[in-house]
Amino acid sequence: MEMISEMLSYPFLVRALVGGLMVSLCASLLGVSLVLKRYSMIGDGLSHVSFGALSIALALGWSPLKVSIPVVVLAAFFLLRITENGQVKSDAAIAMISASALAIGIIVTSMTTGMTTDVSSYMFGSILAMSREDVIFSVILSAVVLAMYGLCYHKIFAVTFDESFAKATGVRVSAYNVVIAVLTAVTIVLGMRMMGAMLISSLIIFPALTSMRVFKSFRSVTISSAALSLICFLIGMVASYQLSTPAGASVVVVNLLAFLLFGAWQSLGKLRS
Repeated sequence: MEMISEMLSYPFLVRALVGGLMVSLCASLLGVSLVLKRYSMIGDGLSHVSFGALSIALALGWSPLKVSIPVVVLAAFFLLRITENGQVKSDAAIAMISASALAIGIIVTSMTTGMTTDVSSYMFGSILAMSREDVIFSVILSAVVLAMYGLCYHKIFAVTFDESFAKATGVRVSAYNVVIAVLTAVTIVLGMRMMGAMLISSLIIFPALTSMRVFKSFRSVTISSAALSLICFLIGMVASYQLSTPAGASVVVVNLLAFLLFGAWQSLGKLRS
């Protein structure tokens, strides 16, 4: 408890904890649907788009957050459209957009500011990067995501597992897919401030995959994923503070350990049965 009190005495750590917890919660909830729909790598792709947008914003002296959010939202919408039309498969579309955006970001960076501390923090994350504005955005975002899951749970369930059935029952599948894509895009932009473009997709993938090792129902996986994400983030932040390791990498390693632990639990259950 003494260490927790010490951590909370630093304003930048308080911002990191609050913002990180909110982003982790959003990423884990959205991640369940994304993983089941085989869009799990969308986080990686959109984070690279965000890096490209941030590089251009920094080069022009604009607000990184205000530039990257609309750009990443448009990229998510475009990605959704081309995969829905069947013109390009989802994994190929993500790889194409990801590589292109990252290449543009690197070229812009090399021609202007170079690989400065600011750019490196967006690539690999920085615990100092979370601003008051980021925290406010993350709280609003988490409220929206929680409200969506609370009010539209059954429709999200239908869209996730069987889009054809959902359409037949009158659910506006395209609208729900767009909303999920937009919320995912905003989550990635906010989360990569701490986790970095290279690690942010772990917040989407790990909690869902870990929960699926033990739980089978959509509701159980969703609840477990949210709880696990929050716990892993807190443990990762404490470990980062105690061991002086990068915050984003520490959170990912804790998520990896949780995945292995749940896998061992699953294997033990199979042996007993």
